[in-house]
Amino acid sequence: MNALAHSLHTSAETGALTVRGLRKQYPLKGKPVPVLENIDLDIRPGEFVSILGASGCGKSTLLRLIVGLDQDYQGQILLDRQPVRGPGLERGIVFQDHRLFPWMTLQQNIALALKNHDMPAAHKARLVADHIALVGLGGFETAYPHQLSGGMAQRAAIARALVNKPKVLLLDEPLGALDALTRVRLQQELQRIWLQERCTVIMVTHDIEEALYLGDRVIVMDAHPGRIREDLRIELPHPRERDSTLLHDYKQRLLNELVGH
Repeated sequence: MNALAHSLHTSAETGALTVRGLRKQYPLKGKPVPVLENIDLDIRPGEFVSILGASGCGKSTLLRLIVGLDQDYQGQILLDRQPVRGPGLERGIVFQDHRLFPWMTLQQNIALALKNHDMPAAHKARLVADHIALVGLGGFETAYPHQLSGGMAQRAAIARALVNKPKVLLLDEPLGALDALTRVRLQQELQRIWLQERCTVIMVTHDIEEALYLGDRVIVMDAHPGRIREDLRIELPHPRERDSTLLHDYKQRLLNELVGH
């Protein structure tokens, strides 16, 4: 079994995320301001969950807590029934900006994620090559970030997050800075990559169509404080067609709720 196949085999069996009674506050002028309130979530292994809501509803804060970048909260976050305590290789994250190191080639940027792994150099090289191929960047191994388009750089960031074989991939507005056409193409690529990898994915977005096109579920959040308003299961198999009547019906339902609210 090659390195990528092993990744697919293992990630399909793990990645159950449980959030119970999650509360988060920030101090403002000496007073606690609630950002997240009573968040309860159960995400099954291999699910793609979109989190949708207006700015300030705590979507990105929720991702930061799950990835372990902030441990000041009340409640429980469990991955495969084990408490999340700080960052770990079993959780990868991709931000809106790609955060590639400009002095490193594409290949070196992705290999950097494996720096602390105790494995033969040849195995690391194979993992890097497999994931460059996975995101469709074969032939650009020696390119520097400034030589890549925005969409290509985001693909590289996704490859870097996946090369550690994480159980959960967290996406914080990963396509938000791209032009409309590139964004549509990257949505298709993201769907293809997820169908191949089948790790658990949680994606924050402001885009209703994006949330519906990619998500098995769409979590709608309210703001001040952030709480889950609706957990909508999208009963449509992958891969999906954008002109699906069912997706259009879901979109109208969400628009009516969000705009009316």
